[in-house]
This record gives sequence, structure tokens and C-alpha cells, in this order.
Amino acid sequence: MDVLANNDWRRRRAVPVVEAEIDLVVEDADSGFCGAVVGFEFGAVILEDRHGKRRNFPLEPAAFLLDGAPVTLVRPAPQRVPQRKMTASGSVAVPGVPARVARRSRIWVEGIHDAALVERIWGDDLRVEGVVVEPLDGIDELRAAVAEFSPGPVARLGVLVDHLVAGSKESRIVSSIQSPYVLVTGHPYVDVWQAVKPAAVGIAAWPVVPPGRPWKEGVCAALGVPDPSDMWRRILSSVSSFRDVETPLINSMERLIDFVTEPDDDV
Repeated sequence: MDVLANNDWRRRRAVPVVEAEIDLVVEDADSGFCGAVVGFEFGAVILEDRHGKRRNFPLEPAAFLLDGAPVTLVRPAPQRVPQRKMTASGSVAVPGVPARVARRSRIWVEGIHDAALVERIWGDDLRVEGVVVEPLDGIDELRAAVAEFSPGPVARLGVLVDHLVAGSKESRIVSSIQSPYVLVTGHPYVDVWQAVKPAAVGIAAWPVVPPGRPWKEGVCAALGVPDPSDMWRRILSSVSSFRDVETPLINSMERLIDFVTEPDDDV
């Protein structure tokens, strides 16, 4: 027979390829066994009929019928589980949510370096919550500043203090603040620089600065950095997430954020 004279093979319809999803009901074209897909084993699909009987069938081309039409079954492509995007603070990012209109509540920090570090780690969270962080020029006049702010149910105030340890000047200032709408927390480090893990900055440990010498000046001298602003840029650029800072700072900031965003802030 002249095969070139018979063009039927050119007119055959392509057999569709179907992913063998679990519970898809198909029939084995050769045996007539009909069942639902329940799994795969050694390159074969496992079908289970209505009586609970199971059989394995090779995944060969055009070997099955779906609604009476031949199909080629293939294993489904692995499902990719979308990874949740996290913020630098470790919370789940909420894409597409605009920044909330600023609350009357505020978080105060001691200086611009503290504010920049807080922004680097918690900035996304604070924008979603509508919380503004404002730097102070130290806390010597904290009591007067709090009185001027007039904290209340719709205007809470959180304050982050450096070197908040027993017996320190900072602890005495903080003890004078008495208001249910003010929360003062802090960390034990002399400066917020020190709240960044040394390994993140590329040093073994923060230098010990003798008493009486400005701490930042002493750190720069020990590390051979002539300008404190250069050292600060190095520190800030080394921080990408909460993992780069010490736990006391993380705990204090989380407490402050929770405090200033309590429900009665929206009264």
C-alpha cells in the first residue's frame, strides 16, 4: 500500500493533554476501568473506582478517556506556594495598603539617629498604622515636653529612651512622668549606635569608652574613623531588618507601637 496516497494520518486530531488532578474521573482506554485519580506511583496514575478498588495505569499518550474522548494524562505541575513578603520589622507586609492618615498619638525618640534607625526597621509598619516618630534633642526637658503635648485617650505618647538603666539620670527623669496615656520604654545601651549588633557593622564588639569622654567620639577614635557622621552612615547602611539590632530595642519599640495604636486611640 502506498502510504503517501493515504492522508488520514495528517487529519487525525491532536489528543489533548490533561493534568491528572486528584478526583478527576477518567477511564483506561484499554481495560475500560473507570475511576478517580487518587495519586501517582512509579510513573503511573492510581485510579480508584466507585467500589474502592484501585489500579495503576502507565501515563502513556492517549491512554485514557475523559467524557468519552481520548486524552493524555500528565502529572500536575508542582504548586508553588507564594512566599509572604515580610517587612524589616518581621511583620507580614500588606501590599497596596496606603499610609494611614497620621494619628494624634506620637512616638518620641532621643535624636535623629534614633529616628532614622526606627524608620529603617519599623517604617512600613508605622505608616500603615499612621504613627509619626519625632526626634527630641535629648530628654532633659521631657517632663515639660509631655505636659505641652497634653496626652489623653486620643493622643497617646510613647517615648524611647537610651541608657534606661537603674540609677541613671535617664531613669530619674522617666520616673517623673505619671500619666496612663504615656509609656516610656528604653534600652540599656549608651547610644542607639550600640543597639546595632557589632557583627552587622563588621566589628567584633563595640569599643569600651573611658568615663568622661563622649561615647561616639571614643568609638570613632577606637575604630579609626575620623568623622562620626561617616561612622553613622556605616552603621545605618548595615541594618536591613530587626535581626541586625539587639533584642531590648526590638522589645521596647514593639511595646510602644502597641501602646499608641490601642483601640481607644480612635475614639
